[in-house]
Amino acid sequence: MTDSTLIRWIDGEPPAAISSGTTWGMPFARGTVPGTAALQVADAAGAPVPSQAWPLATWPDGSLKWAGLALPATDSPSETYQVTHDGGASPSQGNVPASGANGSAGRVSVTETTAALTVDTGRLRMDINRSGSMLFSSLVRDGRTVARDARLVSLLQDGLLEEAGTASRTAFTGEVTAVELEQDGPVRAVVRLEGKHRGDDAGGERREWLPFVVRFYFYANARSVRMVHSFIWDGDAERDFLAGLGVRFTVPLEAGLHDRHVRIAGADGGFLTEAVRGLTGLRRDPGADVREAQIAGRPTPALSTWNPEVSERLHLIPTWGDYTLSQLSADGFELRKRTAAGHGWVGISSGTRSAGFCSLSDTRGGLGVGIKDFWQSHPGQLDIRGAATGEASLTAWLYSPEAQPMDLRFYHDGLGQDTFEEQLEGLEITYEDYEPGFGNATGIARTSELTLFAYGATPSIESLAADAAASSTPALLQPTPEYLHSVGVFGDWDPVDRSTPARARLEDRLDFLFDFYAGQVEQRRWYGFWNYGDVMHTYDFDRHVWRYDVGGYAWDNSELSPDLWLWYSYLRSGRADIFRFAEAMTRHTGEVDVYHLGPWKGLGSRHNVQHWGCSAKQLRISTPAYRRFYYYLTGDERTGDLLTELVDSDQNFLGLDPVRKVRPDADTYRPNRGALGVGLGTDWGSLAATWLTDWERTGNPRSRDRLLGTMADIGALKYGFLTGEALYDLDKGRFDTGREQISVSHLSAVFGLVEICSELVDLVDDPEFERAWLQYCRLFLASKEEQVAEVGEALSGIYLTQAHSRLTAYAAAKLGDAELAARAWESFAEGGEHLNHESAFTLRKIEPPYVLLPVDEAPTVSTNDTAQFGLAVIQNLALIGDHLR
Repeated sequence: MTDSTLIRWIDGEPPAAISSGTTWGMPFARGTVPGTAALQVADAAGAPVPSQAWPLATWPDGSLKWAGLALPATDSPSETYQVTHDGGASPSQGNVPASGANGSAGRVSVTETTAALTVDTGRLRMDINRSGSMLFSSLVRDGRTVARDARLVSLLQDGLLEEAGTASRTAFTGEVTAVELEQDGPVRAVVRLEGKHRGDDAGGERREWLPFVVRFYFYANARSVRMVHSFIWDGDAERDFLAGLGVRFTVPLEAGLHDRHVRIAGADGGFLTEAVRGLTGLRRDPGADVREAQIAGRPTPALSTWNPEVSERLHLIPTWGDYTLSQLSADGFELRKRTAAGHGWVGISSGTRSAGFCSLSDTRGGLGVGIKDFWQSHPGQLDIRGAATGEASLTAWLYSPEAQPMDLRFYHDGLGQDTFEEQLEGLEITYEDYEPGFGNATGIARTSELTLFAYGATPSIESLAADAAASSTPALLQPTPEYLHSVGVFGDWDPVDRSTPARARLEDRLDFLFDFYAGQVEQRRWYGFWNYGDVMHTYDFDRHVWRYDVGGYAWDNSELSPDLWLWYSYLRSGRADIFRFAEAMTRHTGEVDVYHLGPWKGLGSRHNVQHWGCSAKQLRISTPAYRRFYYYLTGDERTGDLLTELVDSDQNFLGLDPVRKVRPDADTYRPNRGALGVGLGTDWGSLAATWLTDWERTGNPRSRDRLLGTMADIGALKYGFLTGEALYDLDKGRFDTGREQISVSHLSAVFGLVEICSELVDLVDDPEFERAWLQYCRLFLASKEEQVAEVGEALSGIYLTQAHSRLTAYAAAKLGDAELAARAWESFAEGGEHLNHESAFTLRKIEPPYVLLPVDEAPTVSTNDTAQFGLAVIQNLALIGDHLR
């Protein structure tokens, strides 16, 4: 029997072309697909399409749970695709037809030697050395080298001019130390490079810093290469100020100066369209055919056909060898050019938001580079230098050298908070959890995505505009929400349903809240190199700003799971705008808000004025519960790296106690390998997400055993999840089941525990664990009398009622209890009435920009309210929607 699944373009319409191929992730119901060999892809007409598939995750029975699928580059993508699984030939063996007309693909081939790799897509070839200062030595199109000697560049500044009165900059270059072929076709090949930046510091001492990973993605028939660059900040913030970070390419040019073309994308599809030696606007006209050819990027006619008044005076026309576009904010870029170094710059134009794309070519070919999220990740810059020479350079600056150097120092002097007691007092006034030395950025990371285009000639502006759009907003294939729901992944949710007035009202509230936050990102300009993807925590109605400067009320850093809210909103709606919001947040929270080296590797930082500022370094921020959606839906290898980093994160409890400032047994508690205090809420929920994800991805027995073992131990505890904390044996990976206490926190279940436990109950047959989880869900919002009757005491610490209504809903659904279902909706309504009405907020024009004002004493809006409201609606509808009144 053959099963077929519709795959759609996330933006609705298919792109005009796919220059570099495409990859997506796809789940399958338990027990239905034995492995990727059974998968094949067809277009909308049912014709087979070349494809490649590989496993991303398996079910406990060994069947395929998630697969990554890749299609080659094509000039005519299908409107939709179908994935079938019927035990047919493996795509890696038989589903790759030979190269043919209209962009059909052959194979991407990889040739390896001890010194280098060569990858050939059929339309371009890249040569990559296994070590040295070059990311690649050559990029070839149609037999001609269009770029070579690609390298990472950075600038280290030793102080801030405004403070020291003087500052010097030192140039560093990335040095590749390892190259790995992660995939080798036939449709998709991935090459991973890693290394560090090396150079001499201002004192002349040899230094290496900024560890990096670069991946190149190649697809059959591709004329472009996707490049993903990640680096870790490992400097000393007190003396190291990163003043520039970019990728530089050498672009060989051979044609005459008037046949060399510069193209730089501005805003809204506009392009700077110039030649190194311009032939338009002169006092004498070379001829219409000459001008038209130059503007179009075609070879100009032979000089003998020109007006001699121009052809004999070419040497008197200036050549413009250097161009720069700088985007120093989300709202403005500047374009300028000069003839050569040593001569003055001439302003060209300015605008709002550049697409972050430029190309340098002659009539025989050249290089184009596009940066994803260019203006959103400001400050960025694009430089062309030496275009009048035979060896020009093109630099894509991910952090512009014209901007203020990165200043990652902590933002205040500690305010005398030298003891835990003083720090807890600070928490009471600014909500900031300060501790000396903890506001340290060393170990945070940042990922950028670029697309490199190899041109066989100067393309038309229409073609370049399409390339700029593709690099800025890559096309993506995805399964439908209905299919994703049907195969039973990610727990309790269902597709958008407006079938009743009550459901429609709740769906309207969900749409309103997403639109509100998307609007706030734009209105408040939540953009920038270290900020893009995050949102603010809480609003200040007196100043009419978000509390960007108030301790723990500023950047949210995944507090109360906005990541989950966005991903579940995407799963059920399939909306492209929600996907890209969630994608940006995942990139940010998984990189910037988490440590990737040093003593806190694997931990994230709680909400703060600076993303790394809070002393609460905890697994609840770094948890894979927030990242696995993006990994599984896209097959993104960088996100896979982040998941792998966390595999041994239980080791962190030995070095840093997450509740050290408020531990009730602080006088006697001494962490050791055999008895580590691990909370059964945010801590174990994060560990469970880590172990589950690793088990599914790799089959790692260590992760499987620790997950299943601690589940059994929680079921064996007298009070189950209500125990609050258990002692964990790091070597055995098991809890001591002898603790008898009741300790409940309003935070325990709102960082992914609900979602992970729901999946685990369905995935693993452990009746005692299920009993313990159902007990927690039943009792958290039960009456005090019910709590006392069951466990001998009333529970304290019961807050976030609306958020926890989904626990009651879960118990109601599992037990078939209509009374519990009614209680769940009652608790939902009681817990957050202000978020149930759009009239809680209005936009009123005071002065540009628009500001948010309260109406009728509306409570303070916060990300916490929004995310937990959204999750409660989504899960309550899925679990007990029939009981909605």
